Amino acid sequence: MNKIARVAGALFLVSTGTYMIGNGLLIPVLNRLDFLSYLYMDRTTVASGSFLELINAMAVVGIAMLLYPILKKHNEMFALGYFGSRILESALLILSAIGPLVLIELSKKYISVGSAKAPYFETIGNLLLEAHSVLFQMAMIVLSLGSLLLCNVLYRSRLVPRFLSAIGFIGYAALLASGCLSILGQEIGSILYVPGAIFEIVFPIWIIVKGFNLRTKEF
Repeated sequence: MNKIARVAGALFLVSTGTYMIGNGLLIPVLNRLDFLSYLYMDRTTVASGSFLELINAMAVVGIAMLLYPILKKHNEMFALGYFGSRILESALLILSAIGPLVLIELSKKYISVGSAKAPYFETIGNLLLEAHSVLFQMAMIVLSLGSLLLCNVLYRSRLVPRFLSAIGFIGYAALLASGCLSILGQEIGSILYVPGAIFEIVFPIWIIVKGFNLRTKEF
């Protein structure tokens, strides 16, 4: 089981790393005021960012599949809830990652038609950009809810030290708040991502190095 846990830990790091790099590539391009004028010229960067976000989505599925048999021994209902949430998160992330790829083609057409039809393309572009953001925030809400179940199982079973589970509770509660506020149009920056990011780095490193404490009682 600990071999499986270590692979899951590696996938956590892959997921976090590919998201951070992919998002880092996309944000500077998508946040430009006249992004349609530049996006096609930066299509390699945008495609690379979207590809990395798709890898993140695939890693999420792998994590769900690997952790489910371990977690279900301690709480099958919560384990299933976590599994389902990560599958739904992956689907939302895939849809979100498709948006920038569609924008590449839209930007190409926008540049070719000139200013005559610019408002039409700008409206579609802004809608796709908004959909990309909303789908991502929905994925974060689903991730938060499912991961609170994960942290509950970890805390009660002592598969990892309880301080790690506590960091997870704080991190995912903050991420849930951030996602909900963003959906409501209240942007507060990335500060609420920090506790969750700490958990998603420390937790996988712990299970890669130490594994799970499998000498625990089921509940």
